[in-house]
Amino acid sequence: MHISYLDSASTTKTSQRVLDTMLPYFTELYGNASSSHKFGEIVKEAVDKARMQVASIIGAESSEIIFTSGATESVNLALKGFVDANYDKGNHIITVKTEHKAALETCSYLEERGFEVTYLNASKDGTISLQELKDSIRPETLLISVMYVNNETGVIQEISKIGEIARQNNIAFFCDATQAVGKISVDVDRDNIDMLCFSGHKISGPKGVGVLYKKRGIQLTPLIHGGGQEGGLRAGTYNSPAIVGIGKACEIAEAENSNNSEELRNINEYILQKLMDIEGVQIVGNKDSRVSNILNVIVPGLDSNLFIARNNEFAVSNGSACNSNLVQVSHVLKAMGFTDKECESSVRISFDYNSKIEQIDQVVKILKE
Repeated sequence: MHISYLDSASTTKTSQRVLDTMLPYFTELYGNASSSHKFGEIVKEAVDKARMQVASIIGAESSEIIFTSGATESVNLALKGFVDANYDKGNHIITVKTEHKAALETCSYLEERGFEVTYLNASKDGTISLQELKDSIRPETLLISVMYVNNETGVIQEISKIGEIARQNNIAFFCDATQAVGKISVDVDRDNIDMLCFSGHKISGPKGVGVLYKKRGIQLTPLIHGGGQEGGLRAGTYNSPAIVGIGKACEIAEAENSNNSEELRNINEYILQKLMDIEGVQIVGNKDSRVSNILNVIVPGLDSNLFIARNNEFAVSNGSACNSNLVQVSHVLKAMGFTDKECESSVRISFDYNSKIEQIDQVVKILKE
């Protein structure tokens, strides 16, 4: 298929180096990592190595890493597991209206269970007010959940300051860093983070595997019970090939992040220059606090749903989500104060170091037309 792929915030191509590392664990080293025989021990060593590779990219200890099926499961384990294990400390959660649906829907579920949730506003540039966060804290607040980088706009929140506020008030801080890891520097100690998650398929790793970092001492109630894997917090046979894959993807990302970041900045500057040729175009989000690989633009008069559906030459995205066949405008852009019409005219262009200038030119040309 000759399609220009510019939807890397949705998923990325598994790199050949990652795939080559994974393949033996499908065909030769296929033992169960929980088995006590030598065959199982060899695979367990590979899982342990991957755990160290994952821990390294976020500045954690390997013992603080829990492997899951992806960021959505990690979000559920962090939020549900923490409040269930710590309900005696309070019943109030603080999050943001622009969070990923995984967090918002989980918070909605917890509200049905009797927990109270404060949804912070986002400004027109996508950032939250630290003063509003401070003012929202109550004696019964036990958890703050704020994502590092927004998946629709690329806006970066002041995570270290948010974590510091949480720590000063003896509140746990959970951060969805799915769009941050491998793109910008993430350090759980520097950023005052107690729990953090991300997925393999956003960093040229495989789908179906994710990570939850849990700081030592944080108590969680497991969602999945069984054989006691992952310190009793996530039962089930290890998906060894995928775990090896996310480990390798993290190793590559950590080693090559500076070079890749420069490439992404160059692509970002190029596409911004090209987009300015379109009359009335708006760039969504804080221009000084945004990752380089995600651009959300509003093009006046554009029906982004039709634009995306009718073009077979490229893959981009918009803020719409399909739920029961009902197309809805982006909850992120709505929370930032954009009108329904502006939301319906928004397009997200996201790329990685594999993206080509010719692909950018093609999409901008068709957008302009």
